Amino acid sequence: MAVLKVTFTKTTRGKLALVLWVLNWISVLTGIILFSLGLFLKVEIQKRKELMSADVHSVPDMLIATGLVACVINFLGGKICYDCVDTTKFLRWKLLMLPYIVCTFLFTFCILVGALMCYSMRNELEESLFLGLRNAMLYYKDTGTPGRCYLKRTVDLLQIQFQCCGNAGFRDWFHVQWINNRWLDMTHSKVTDRLRSNVEGKYLMDGVPFSCCNTFSPRPCIQTQITNNSAHYNYDWKTEERNLWTRGCRQVLLDHYTNIMQSIGFIVLLIWLFELWVLTGVRYLQTAMENLLRQGDPDLESDGWLLENSIAQTARSNFKIIKNLGKCYQVDDDPNIDVPSTAQKEVPTCQIPVAR
Repeated sequence: MAVLKVTFTKTTRGKLALVLWVLNWISVLTGIILFSLGLFLKVEIQKRKELMSADVHSVPDMLIATGLVACVINFLGGKICYDCVDTTKFLRWKLLMLPYIVCTFLFTFCILVGALMCYSMRNELEESLFLGLRNAMLYYKDTGTPGRCYLKRTVDLLQIQFQCCGNAGFRDWFHVQWINNRWLDMTHSKVTDRLRSNVEGKYLMDGVPFSCCNTFSPRPCIQTQITNNSAHYNYDWKTEERNLWTRGCRQVLLDHYTNIMQSIGFIVLLIWLFELWVLTGVRYLQTAMENLLRQGDPDLESDGWLLENSIAQTARSNFKIIKNLGKCYQVDDDPNIDVPSTAQKEVPTCQIPVAR
């Protein structure tokens, strides 16, 4: 028994074909939207690639590829649906309709995968940001080293633009040397004592770069000797609201990219539902036109359906087809292997006369 069978007249078949023609052209626009969203996300990630340790371009690349494929498939689908208005033109597409529907179904599955990837990228992005920001803070002082001289400017712009400080917080700067040795007075006893007190010979202090200063604080920025209450007037670093950005840059960037990807994922899900709706209409049109050809009269009514048989029967038949295809690749045994071999007859020996 057919699943979700619908009877179509000549008029309704023509209207269905024209509506699907319009929807396929709208789907071409959705493909352009997918491509644009993937390109936008790729550019956003590329802006701060120095702050990431690993390549996280799988989602934008997936969206870009899916968008390009969507434009091609839906353009072809629009041409097919437009020709289905005329029975004679449908004959040229009859053999391609089923493969086209299968390819479109796989394509809609790829769209769903792309949407789910937008929601599952957070953990991968968080690890990449953690390692990337840690390395950027370690190389913050290397303004004279080729390949690293830009990291100070990158980190400062990041902390100013996103109003954040450090990786997880401003205390992260206490554990790295962010001042280059060429800006340290090595003749000063406090500098040499601080370098000697560290096992690795690093100049560590309870200070942060200027970009960590909160511009909305009425008090002048306290960026050095942050934990020393006696170094500042009327100051308690444990209780007073410090005039530094309190949020870590990793969490801020993670929230920024998560909001973008969740918005993109929601749009992609809507596109997936729309493509699934169009695919359902194309399936009805295909089955209705094939049943019409069997009847031979283009003016008669014809039935269309999603599945010709029930879901269980369709699954069993497809399983049999796959099983038969697997048998085609098996090597046949020797047909004579089971035939018993006949016993060799004894060849009579002839006696050779001996001369006397």
